[in-house]
Amino acid sequence: MADPIRLIHENEPTVQLPHNIEAEAALLGALMIDNRVAEDVQLKLRAEHFFEPVHGRIYDAVMKLIDRSMVANPVTLKPMFENDEAMKALGGPAYLAQLTGSGAALLGARDFATQIYELALLRELVSVGRDMATRALDTSDDVQPTQQIELAEMALYRVAEQGGESGSTKSFSQATKMAVELAEKALNAGGGLSGVTTGIDGINAKTGGLHHSDLIILAGRPGMGKTSLATNIGFNAARRWARDMEDGIPPEKSVGAPVAFFSLEMSADQLATRILSEQSEISSENLRMGKISQTEFRNLARAAAELESLPFYIDDTAGLTIAALRTRARRLKRRHDIGLVIVDYLQLLQGSRSGGGDNRVQEISEISRGLKTLAKELNVPVIALSQLSRAVEQREDKRPQLSDLRESGSIEQDADIVLFVYREEYYIQAREPKRPAEGDDAKIFDDHAKWALDMERVFGLSELIVAKQRHGATGKVKMKFDARFTRFSDYIEDSYLPTQTA
Repeated sequence: MADPIRLIHENEPTVQLPHNIEAEAALLGALMIDNRVAEDVQLKLRAEHFFEPVHGRIYDAVMKLIDRSMVANPVTLKPMFENDEAMKALGGPAYLAQLTGSGAALLGARDFATQIYELALLRELVSVGRDMATRALDTSDDVQPTQQIELAEMALYRVAEQGGESGSTKSFSQATKMAVELAEKALNAGGGLSGVTTGIDGINAKTGGLHHSDLIILAGRPGMGKTSLATNIGFNAARRWARDMEDGIPPEKSVGAPVAFFSLEMSADQLATRILSEQSEISSENLRMGKISQTEFRNLARAAAELESLPFYIDDTAGLTIAALRTRARRLKRRHDIGLVIVDYLQLLQGSRSGGGDNRVQEISEISRGLKTLAKELNVPVIALSQLSRAVEQREDKRPQLSDLRESGSIEQDADIVLFVYREEYYIQAREPKRPAEGDDAKIFDDHAKWALDMERVFGLSELIVAKQRHGATGKVKMKFDARFTRFSDYIEDSYLPTQTA
């Protein structure tokens, strides 16, 4: 019996890729007649968007001359194409003069450029479709259909977001323009904040906010509050975005951002409970157990109503692979234009290949590289929470160090910023000596009194240790932590408080 797939392909007519040579020729003619046309087309159109390779080279040559403030016309372009073999087949450099034969193209130059660009997108889409079909017909044992779907989505995303770009090379003038725009954004935000806000002034002052395309590792031992801090930061960024939109601030000038929170450990309702606890100032424990008054319930309802429209998207799918996470993040970027991704936490992600414990280091390396790639691909900051090794507990000083990052040095290598959450209160509280009772000797009273003084010194305080930062200095940020509401906030020194009068 004949193969039905082969019959289908044999009966298919030869498909011609979408193109419009006449539109390309007309646009090039318009550019050479009036170089000012370049101002309308050069931001979107590039040489690789032309179907005819010679046209792409002519366009590139025109732009190079214009960039040098030189006139681009058939005379100045002629020396650049005298040895071009493909041009000789079209009649040599005289072909340049033929392109300028009709001045009518000047009227529709922008429309020609748009059509050339859109046809290039369609050709890229055809290429993606062919690759998808070729891979789908491969039925060998090592082919994984889910992985093929993820690759297809990735390719389609590149077409949708970047217009089928094969690369992201930028001239120095483009790069400097972007740098100036960031500086302007920081100035408009009140100074010192060029990235997405964390909502905590001390962290913003130290890092300048969360910068686009950065991978930020937020690490700490269990009980330090890293999930709480990440939730606080995500909520603050989403709330700032919502407020800026209400105030009519353009999205590109906002220091807030819609947030995607990938929670591999906690469920969506647990995260929502934390945020509601913080906003309504009701203990999260009391919320879970229903130990709230009518007044507190009204506060809870009010907080819930205010948060309904918050651009904060939670994905609590367990056991995600790094490829699946990137696919889901791209969808959220496309649908909701997210500006911050948070992953809780890195060690719960899986690599693309399942392996034993011997491959865990390589798997973590793949995951950290994948998160950094995601940050660059979406051009958003990515905060990834990470565990620390138990080596911290063996030291007298429990403050984390870069060497404590668990399982792989690649986490430190791939990260642009490494932050450690440290609460001395946690360790001192665990060392509480025997509580004194009537009849105990003086030493027991003294030991407990010393412990109480230590607790008073550190109560409600935490440190954010900036252990690595590509954009600035390392150091520490002192913060206040309210365990009842799992809320981090700025620490205010006593010297900044107003003088109290009797």
